Amino acid sequence: MQSQTSEVSLFYAVAESLTRVDLEPALEETLRLVARHLSLDAAWIWLLDPATKQFYLAASYDLPPYLRNPMHMTGEPCWCMGSFFDGEFVSRNIDIISCSRLQEGASEGGAVATGGLLSHASIALRFGAQELGLLNAARAKNPHLSTDELQTLATIGAQIGVAVERARLAERAADAARAEERAALAREMHDTVAQDLAAITLQLESIRRKDQAPQPRVDIALDLARTALRRVRSSVEGLREDPLAGQSLVAALAAYARRFTSETGVQVLLELRSEPLALSTERESEVFRIAAEALNNVRRHANARRVTVRLRVQNAAAILSIEDDGRGFDTSEPAHGFGITGMKERAHRLGARLELVSKPGEGTTVTLHVPAENE
Repeated sequence: MQSQTSEVSLFYAVAESLTRVDLEPALEETLRLVARHLSLDAAWIWLLDPATKQFYLAASYDLPPYLRNPMHMTGEPCWCMGSFFDGEFVSRNIDIISCSRLQEGASEGGAVATGGLLSHASIALRFGAQELGLLNAARAKNPHLSTDELQTLATIGAQIGVAVERARLAERAADAARAEERAALAREMHDTVAQDLAAITLQLESIRRKDQAPQPRVDIALDLARTALRRVRSSVEGLREDPLAGQSLVAALAAYARRFTSETGVQVLLELRSEPLALSTERESEVFRIAAEALNNVRRHANARRVTVRLRVQNAAAILSIEDDGRGFDTSEPAHGFGITGMKERAHRLGARLELVSKPGEGTTVTLHVPAENE
């Protein structure tokens, strides 16, 4: 009876954790709860990116040394993933001989590298007929989980599946609304402001042709109308050709982070705000480009295991930070090839402030402070 009460408490705690707005922190907290309940030594969640159809490490708990290396956790196919893609996956305990990652770790570094883990349990994450990912759980003592423990994990997996699908549905709904809003704004600007400016320009040009010595104010008005027309047309094109691909900045950062993790194995923890950003689409696009450049620097130079991307609103300003746990560098020395100059130039065009904090062996943090439009 006590065991059942404890299990129910676990399910309630997991359900509360999964109500958090940001999915990745919610998954991390869920793994901590499950690990404590089942005395796990390690646990991790693979999710399948809906755009790239690649696995990425979405959350982890106390990975052994070998699996903390991003290159060993890049989502390369293993037994679990192969069976998952083949549609033959059955939740079960998987011995080390079937887990390519643990097998390689044991071969290269022995029990120390794998934390003594010889197997892990794998649970499929689904929502209805949709295959979403995998939940892996491992412990060194009594490594094979019992039938009841596997059932507990399966129930947790079902809760996770609902949370993942809910988060993705919300993201898609926001993207669709944003895309429609952008398209409507582009049509409105093209059909009203642009056409009005074009008509004004034609009228001024007609006056200028008829009057061989037009008043200087006519020339000034004509120049202003032409400049305004160019800007409106540029804005319309910007709305139609968007690096955010019609997504909100939050959704675009999340998609980029998933792709980054699946390609590098470096886990990206997202802490993205729920408050509205007081930024135009053009400024959001520049913020996204700076974030992408910062993550590319991590890919090329940092040798990091984890990156945290935070986006929040404070005192009417949007604050973006990208923090990695990599090798860092001496900021007093020239950082050739780090893309820092490009980020600073973009920040300057935004009227924003870019801060860079790094020390050898202590990682790097890039922070961007973007004031609201009217500041």
